[in-house]
Amino acid sequence: MTHDALLVLSFGGPEHPDHVRPFLENVVRGRGVPPERLDAVEQHYLRFGGVSPINAQNRTLIAHIEAELSRRGRELPVYFGNRNWHPMAEDTVARMKDDGVRDALVFATSAWGGFSGCRQYDEDIARALAAVGAGAPRLTKLPQFHDHELFLDCFADAAAAALASVPAGSRLVFTAHSIPEAADVNAGPPGTSNLYSRQVRDAAANVAARLGLDHDVVWQSRSGPPQVPWLEPDVCDHIRALWDERVPGVAVVPIGFVSDHLEVIWDLDTEAKDLADELGMPFARAATPGLDPRFAAMVADLVDDADAGRSSGLGVSVDGAACVEGCCPAVRRPVRA
Repeated sequence: MTHDALLVLSFGGPEHPDHVRPFLENVVRGRGVPPERLDAVEQHYLRFGGVSPINAQNRTLIAHIEAELSRRGRELPVYFGNRNWHPMAEDTVARMKDDGVRDALVFATSAWGGFSGCRQYDEDIARALAAVGAGAPRLTKLPQFHDHELFLDCFADAAAAALASVPAGSRLVFTAHSIPEAADVNAGPPGTSNLYSRQVRDAAANVAARLGLDHDVVWQSRSGPPQVPWLEPDVCDHIRALWDERVPGVAVVPIGFVSDHLEVIWDLDTEAKDLADELGMPFARAATPGLDPRFAAMVADLVDDADAGRSSGLGVSVDGAACVEGCCPAVRRPVRA
């Protein structure tokens, strides 16, 4: 079947200093995060003018998708909605209804399985449909894309460019957002586990293989009480360990992130780079793929597959098991910018 629109569904981010606090309150609603924690995260955003790059980068991505679809002979309207800040998904779906959209695809800007990367986007879609009510368009989410060739090619070229700017023999280090170990154990359809971390490791191995290099996988952006185990090692701890091993430099590849936003700009470009500078260790950070035209071509491929009936609209685990209702349960955790 041929769908009549595409919704790009993302996390959202503030675009003005006055937006920062209400945005963060949306992110942590229902989690019981103390105000002092929000105060600290708010300062990270305000250090960069209270603006996250994520919305602007998603708008550029949408322009690239529209151009790619047009090149393929598809004049498909592409809409933009967010989970946590304007344009909110509910408002966008209401506009789609008013525009006469009947059957739309949804591209969620996360490559990964697990609660935050997959199931929560399903919940976003359900919430938006419930808010709009009768006459809302049918929305079908496109599948995960952690193993799509174009996604991996984007990161391989970005990693090669980063490596070219640091000394020979520098370590290739892939990083993704840490999550509680309990959330990772429960990530996936029944009969599977550790879906998220295994997908990240699988993608990193695929990118490194394109370059013919060894690599490490580390994690970033953890938060919450120290007694709760999260995926480790932390990227900064790993940089210190590499320095102790006399590794001549490090090229960090944010494999877990589609675009530059505060968790890339703060945790990598600020904290990790500052640490490397303090140690005297050459440091480079690879670009995220969202602004690469090949990433838009990947989205267009997913649209073509869905129109041709080659996609279920569900994620698939590294074991090949299809996602089902109730997989990847939520684990309550605090926010981290």
